Amino acid sequence: MKFTITSGAVIKNEKNKILLKKDPIRGWELPGGLVETGEAVQAAVIREVKEETGIDVILDSFCGVSHEVELGIWNMWWLGKHVGGELQISNESLAVGYYEIEEALNLIKNKNFKIELLMCLSIEKKTFYIYF
Repeated sequence: MKFTITSGAVIKNEKNKILLKKDPIRGWELPGGLVETGEAVQAAVIREVKEETGIDVILDSFCGVSHEVELGIWNMWWLGKHVGGELQISNESLAVGYYEIEEALNLIKNKNFKIELLMCLSIEKKTFYIYF
C-alpha cells in the first residue's frame, strides 16, 4: 500500500481565533496539504498555509498525528500563529477567515476534521495519535 503524508495546522491570530479555509470540495477545514518529496513536514505546512490563505506563519509546537487507516493517509498536525501577510482566497480556498472555536466547529462539517481541531487545542504539552 502506498502512503500519503500531509501536514496541517491550527493557526491562531492575536485574538486567539482559528484560521479556516473553505475547500471547493471538502468545505471548511484547517489549512494544510501534501508533503512533497524532499520537503520537511514543517516546511510543507508553512508553504500550504501561504498558498491557501496568503499569510505567513510560524509553528509553535507539534500536536500529533491522525491516521486515515483505510486510505493510507498520515496527517501531521501543528499549532502556529499568523506573523505576516494578508488573508486572500486562492484556487484552493473559496473563502478564508478567523473564527471563534465554537463557530469554527459549526462551520466544519467533516467529523474527523473537528476531532483533529479539538485534539490540537487540548494537547496540554502532550502529543496525540488518533486513527479513523
